[in-house]
Amino acid sequence: MGLLPYLPPMAQEVEEIVPDSEYRGLVRHLPTGSRPYWLLARFDRPIGAWLLFWPGAWVIALAGHAADRWDLILWMGLGAIVMRGAGCVYNDIVDRDLDRKVARTAARPVASGRVGLKAAWAWLGLLCLIGLVILVQFNLTAAITAVASLGAVAAYPFMKRITWWPQAWLGIVFSWAALVGWPAVAGGFAPPMWLLFAGSVFWVIGYDTIYALQDIEDDALAGVKSSARALGRHARSGIGLCYLIAIGCWISALWQVRPQLLALAALLPVGLHLVWQVARLRTGDSADALAKFRSNRFAGLLMFLGCLVVGSTA
Repeated sequence: MGLLPYLPPMAQEVEEIVPDSEYRGLVRHLPTGSRPYWLLARFDRPIGAWLLFWPGAWVIALAGHAADRWDLILWMGLGAIVMRGAGCVYNDIVDRDLDRKVARTAARPVASGRVGLKAAWAWLGLLCLIGLVILVQFNLTAAITAVASLGAVAAYPFMKRITWWPQAWLGIVFSWAALVGWPAVAGGFAPPMWLLFAGSVFWVIGYDTIYALQDIEDDALAGVKSSARALGRHARSGIGLCYLIAIGCWISALWQVRPQLLALAALLPVGLHLVWQVARLRTGDSADALAKFRSNRFAGLLMFLGCLVVGSTA
């Protein structure tokens, strides 16, 4: 399978002190040879799949089809798991040299040599085949829209080399499910979908800037660009502004579906949660940054509930 018979000493040392590639949960009980592949796809870290899933679930709920098209929500969830895994594999293949320069990522399977390049590409191909099976469950418009995202996905790993705002590109990639979910249930595109998508882009920029705070020193040494480095001591304000724009877009989206105060009240929980994130964020504390980043799966749930209330009562 392209595995090296041992873990290089440097990677062993890093793995002892860095939690980004350790075996935990279900992975510890898998056959030894398969563990690096699960880690490579981040199947042990579902936060990324949650964040990729939520925008697609939002639009289905806001369109008023959460109850009668629950099957599409399930397919969207499975697709998020598989394609997020594929994205991680591709990202690690492209970033293997940079990953070796950052303490948190040096022990990742490709960077450390536990998974060879040929094996990584084969694993990526298998995940994409599974994704294709999921893709055919959607109508033609939704399927074509999903395929159109591949260019943005392929370009993302290179953004950190050419722009200080790779988080903006990630925002497009991680919000794309909104452009797939709406036509999947409505047959076409509509202004509320675009507003939800735009708000999601700024939400992603905000939470991924928080995530980037973990690596700000190592990124500077490795020459990796990020919004966290670009904002510097203004990171909290920048994150807050992104969240504010996101809420503004979401208010507009929900108001178009139901122009009543309920649309505003439905967003109050997620709005308060985002305020809490910004207010309590300790920008110099990597552990706190990771915790605040992970809390966005709950923010996504609160947004889903808001869309569900408005969409089901419109």
